[in-house]
Amino acid sequence: MLVRDILTEKVITVAPLAPLREAMQLMRDNDVRSLVVDKQHPHDAYGIITYTTILKTIVAEEGDIDLANVYDVAAKPVITVPAEMDVKYVARLMVNLDVRRLVVLEGNRLEGIVTTSDIVGSILGMLDEV
Repeated sequence: MLVRDILTEKVITVAPLAPLREAMQLMRDNDVRSLVVDKQHPHDAYGIITYTTILKTIVAEEGDIDLANVYDVAAKPVITVPAEMDVKYVARLMVNLDVRRLVVLEGNRLEGIVTTSDIVGSILGMLDEV
């Protein structure tokens, strides 16, 4: 099975210099737990911001989220994988690096995101077929 078969295509992106409050609103409005941080220019890398990252920032700033923007707290560059990669290698990569999400690229173009939930869901789906 390939990443292309299980990835989530609907990816919500946020501008790197957007206020953290805007990122939180995007997450809430789109019912997602992470956002892909856009590139600032064509040769830049994508990033990612998650609920956990935002929570750590809120604690560090003692609740004042208006002191930070997305770029200040995002993980950048984000770990990426090609859409044609075998899921078993992606799962191993996620476990070894202790990450829950990877951005999927086709060349340098954003294709989607793959999460541990996507991988576990695909395994459970295969078990149901047996």
